[in-house]
Amino acid sequence: MIRVKKTQILCVFVVIISFLNSYAQSNDIKRRQRALFIFNFAEQVAWENLPNTNFTIGILGKDQTIIDLKNLAKKRKIKNKSVKILQFSAIRDLKNVQLVFVNQRYNYDINYLLNKIANQNILLVTEDYDYNTSMINIVNVNNSFAYELNEQLLLKENFKIAPSLKKFAISSSERWKQLYQSTEKELNKVEETKKEQKELIENKEQKIKSQQKTIIVQEKELTVKEDSIQEQTHAIEKLFDENEFQKKKYEEKLLIEKQLESRIQDQLNAIKKQKENIEAINSEINTQQEKLKKQEKDIVIKESILKEKDHKLNTQKTINYLLMVLIGFALLISFLIYRSYASVKKFNKELSEKNNKINKQSIQLASKNRELEQFAHITSHDLKEPLASIFSFANELEENHKDQLDEDAATFVSFITRASERGLKFIDALLAYFRLGKSDDSNKTIDCNQLVTDIITDLSSIVSRNNATIRFENLPTVNASAIELRLLFQNLINNAIKFKKTEVNPIVKISSNKIVQNKNGSSYWQFSVSDNGIGIADQHKDKIFVIFKRLHTKEQYEGTGIGLAYCKKIVESLGGSIWFESKEGQGTTFHFTIPV
Repeated sequence: MIRVKKTQILCVFVVIISFLNSYAQSNDIKRRQRALFIFNFAEQVAWENLPNTNFTIGILGKDQTIIDLKNLAKKRKIKNKSVKILQFSAIRDLKNVQLVFVNQRYNYDINYLLNKIANQNILLVTEDYDYNTSMINIVNVNNSFAYELNEQLLLKENFKIAPSLKKFAISSSERWKQLYQSTEKELNKVEETKKEQKELIENKEQKIKSQQKTIIVQEKELTVKEDSIQEQTHAIEKLFDENEFQKKKYEEKLLIEKQLESRIQDQLNAIKKQKENIEAINSEINTQQEKLKKQEKDIVIKESILKEKDHKLNTQKTINYLLMVLIGFALLISFLIYRSYASVKKFNKELSEKNNKINKQSIQLASKNRELEQFAHITSHDLKEPLASIFSFANELEENHKDQLDEDAATFVSFITRASERGLKFIDALLAYFRLGKSDDSNKTIDCNQLVTDIITDLSSIVSRNNATIRFENLPTVNASAIELRLLFQNLINNAIKFKKTEVNPIVKISSNKIVQNKNGSSYWQFSVSDNGIGIADQHKDKIFVIFKRLHTKEQYEGTGIGLAYCKKIVESLGGSIWFESKEGQGTTFHFTIPV
């Protein structure tokens, strides 16, 4: 009976060892499957560009997968390239790899990792991360794996996926969650079972050792008893063999038989007691097994409670993170508002100071302008009166007393007449120049087409005398002073006709287009007045808008030299600018702008 029980215990021990071996073998198979999955992903994803030497796979963390990948790399290639396996402990160390593998149990931040490898043509393969957070994510399913694809991330990184890879991928988040949850339960259950079996094995080993000691003691006792029985049997046989045994009394025979019976009964009682002890041990083992089953149920219940608490903790943690982000965002907005308020306040203060300064300057400028106008008016009046007298007397001498003067005196009188007349014209031009920009009709709507038509009519004698051609069309309507705008166009057209080439009929072209400046969004009408005249030499280009600055002698071309100065002041008073383009002998084009 004792020998049979020992055999049963040994059988149980062998079954447990076999189970553990099969579990270890299953784990080894899964590791190899993981490595095969990673190699297959690399083969079924297309890279934009790959190095000419090795295909490099990086492993994050101290993951045993690196051993299986290295073993597989000795047998297989990826994209017909030798495979190199590297291990990295930190995300910042990742470089010169084409594929990165990371397991969720090493707690690497997936978002930081994705930002680190963005736009580097690196394929990210993860295990047991949340659904749709990685490019390719592997999930454990009992003794095998499944995987899901994040096609948006893959397309963003310019990866192309083989149809066969899409076909066998997990197609929905619900299916992924079911697989993940069942796998997680299975893994937890396996871990708990493994732990319990380890404890059970340890307990059973101790019990087996104890039972082995008991069996050895019992075997020794049985051996001693068997030896005693054999000795007694030999003694009886010896008594029977001897003749003296027959001579002994019947009472002695009965006494011997009783002694033998008593000894046999003692031996049977001892065996029975040993049997009861073994049954008690078996009963105790059964009780312990029932306790283990009950503990297993309690562990399952506690595990579900822990999962529920973990879920609550994770939810609370997420809420806390969101609150921290909101608080940080609120602080940032407050800081930005405060900084904006401070900058606006500072800007307003500076603006106020500048406005005060500008107001003071404008008051001073207005005062100086009035003084200048008064000075110009008084000066011109005081100059004009004696010049008018000189012109009048010289003209009287030239017309009525010419016969009484000799040739030199007549010449001098003629010079005085023309000089005084020219002086009067200069004074009138100067007064007109100072009056520019102060017209009462400074903001009238003017059709430039009609204005140019009227100017051509007024200049008809000059146009006809010089056989000139003036072309214009589709000119805009602007807000300006009609008198000053008329003077602007008239001066430019008159100059275009006046400064013509010898024996060449002048052609004047007037055009316009609308211009929008990108810096401040202001709109301008840009006018262009071009001619085919004598042009302007390079050495005269800086003097062209200077008042009373003549580029030619009065014998060559008539005029006071103030016409273009008029144009410049009129354009600037309207808020525009004026410039020109010219080549000597090839004509001139004047451009000016007026705000829309």
